[in-house]
Amino acid sequence: MFLLVMILSTMIISFIYKANRNTYEAVFNRLTVNARHGDHSFIHILHLSDLHLENLSISPQYLYDKLKNEKIDLIALTGDFLDRKRSIPKLIPYLEVFQKLQPAYGVYAVFGNHDYVLRKKNFQTLKETLEKYGCITLQNEKRTIHMNGKTVNIIGIDDFSTKRSDLQKAYANVKNGLNLVLTHDPNIVLHMKDYHFDYLLSGHFHGGQIHWPKPYHLVKMGKLVRLNMIRGYHEIDGKPFYISEGLGQTGVNIRVGSTPEITIHKLSLTPLSKQEKQVI
Repeated sequence: MFLLVMILSTMIISFIYKANRNTYEAVFNRLTVNARHGDHSFIHILHLSDLHLENLSISPQYLYDKLKNEKIDLIALTGDFLDRKRSIPKLIPYLEVFQKLQPAYGVYAVFGNHDYVLRKKNFQTLKETLEKYGCITLQNEKRTIHMNGKTVNIIGIDDFSTKRSDLQKAYANVKNGLNLVLTHDPNIVLHMKDYHFDYLLSGHFHGGQIHWPKPYHLVKMGKLVRLNMIRGYHEIDGKPFYISEGLGQTGVNIRVGSTPEITIHKLSLTPLSKQEKQVI
């Protein structure tokens, strides 16, 4: 009996150790989206989500070393930075890396459900910290940039899971052009039939984080999970969106069947028709 307990204990410890080590190396994904043959006009977007600074094994230096030679026009951060006041200072070295990468068109951030765990004063400190280090925060707001003669609307939709999304407000006075949507919970796409986007970036699901044998714990997190849309590239009503597996972890600092993710999206600046949409 003692031997059996020792064997099981060793197996459990080994499993936890390996699951923790899975959090130290990020997969680097690259996608080319909505490209026509001969298209030469693109925006290069670095997308990071779900840093969860309380359980993050990827260091600022690791990020910089991975990205320092990449072409980055814009950085998109899709929420869940942290959920404790004491973690806010830990965010600063990452924000300094984003500045060092010098994205030509800036850094844009939306908030997730964990960020809103902070009370009003502490949430404001998080928001002010992001803005102090060059991030443009969007809470049902949009910003417009012009690139290579094209208009790009960056539309930030606030967190859907905490009932803060306001599509009408987010889309107010949106100009004709390419609509790039940033949001945390991708379930919002199921409510956007009458709101056009050319590409939407999100996170929230962590790819299951513990995706073994299946991420059963995600079922309560909305209809997209039941449609098996929990990570990567998908389309709804012909409109493309992407769900990042996130950089950090929540609850415990382990991953099984999922990986921390860094993604660069090479998005065509020329909107395509529904029939033309494609991803490489």
